[in-house]
Amino acid sequence: MLGEIISQINHFIQVVITYAPRFLPGVKMTLQLSFFSILLGTVFGLVATMLKMTKIKPLMKTIDIYISIVRGTPLLLQLIFIFQALPEVGIRFSPFISAVIGLAFHNGAYISEIFRGAIESIDSGQKEAARSLGMTKWQAMRRVTLPQAFKRSVPALGNQFIIAIKDSSLASVITITEILMLTRQYTAATFNPWPMFFIAGCYYMIITIGLSKALLRVEKRLKVYER
Repeated sequence: MLGEIISQINHFIQVVITYAPRFLPGVKMTLQLSFFSILLGTVFGLVATMLKMTKIKPLMKTIDIYISIVRGTPLLLQLIFIFQALPEVGIRFSPFISAVIGLAFHNGAYISEIFRGAIESIDSGQKEAARSLGMTKWQAMRRVTLPQAFKRSVPALGNQFIIAIKDSSLASVITITEILMLTRQYTAATFNPWPMFFIAGCYYMIITIGLSKALLRVEKRLKVYER
């Protein structure tokens, strides 16, 4: 009995060692997908926040609808809609671009709420002081409010970025060969799912822990500059 368990553990380790390097193209794709979707999602979120703060009702209503759509529908449905439904009206994107747009569209709504909360947390006296110095509303926003709001939003943004990395696994449904797609392929080829899912889990852990540590360093650096 003990010998059989040891044999199974050895076989598991051998499979992991053999297949772990084969996941590297999928890891690269996951990193690329996560980077571009986070970058574009941050831009979407910041633009949505700025439009909502214009107090122009049509713009505010548009952003509210955007956020409601993202919150009210699954990310998987959003990705499939962009990849399969938009071509029906003549709008076509490659699988990679579809995944980036879908993930950025999804993350942008949540990032916009993070920015909005951070901006509203800034004391109104600072905004009034900036205006009293002759700054316009948008100069005060750019020079006084946004830098402080960004510092306060770093922890929440970090959480959203980590979620974005894990959400990138859903891109496999639109034929993106990232980590989860390779996991399924190798599982089907070997009929041995446990080592494959173990490898995938390890790679996701490495990526998310690495990002968490980087964001923690950024947060600490920003706190140092506040002193």
